[in-house]
Amino acid sequence: MVVMYIFDTNVFGSLGVLYPSRFPTIWDRLEELVQNGDLRSVREVRREIESNCPYVHVAKWVHDHRHIFVMPDDEETQIVAQIFLKEQYRGLVKRTNILRGMPVADPFIVAAAKVHNGYVVTQESLKSGGARIPTVCQELNVPCTDLEGFLELEDLKY
Repeated sequence: MVVMYIFDTNVFGSLGVLYPSRFPTIWDRLEELVQNGDLRSVREVRREIESNCPYVHVAKWVHDHRHIFVMPDDEETQIVAQIFLKEQYRGLVKRTNILRGMPVADPFIVAAAKVHNGYVVTQESLKSGGARIPTVCQELNVPCTDLEGFLELEDLKY
């Protein structure tokens, strides 16, 4: 089964403690997924990582794989607009992010997965009635898992 994964910023943060020299199986599989076009993310995730990443190896990996962090196409932009029609999901964008001009990735992650029949990978948890990625995914029938679920789907062990 070929699956496209759309990674959230917090997944890269979690990968930060999985050093490539100690967990080569995981990092090698990420590389294979990138090469096959089955792993991508959105430009805003890259911008979030570039502005605040404490892990040098993750920042370097993201820089070396800039091409997987894509801008939304027209169809994705329409889904983002659809997400924001629901008042509860407007909380995906924090007021401080707007005021400070900081990137906001969440709605774009869901939209990319919806358009490309992808699997969202996020460390956020489902919160009924909340503005969280898994909640939006559930409503839009987009599959969603966390890093452990991704490792399980890919049958990765270290």
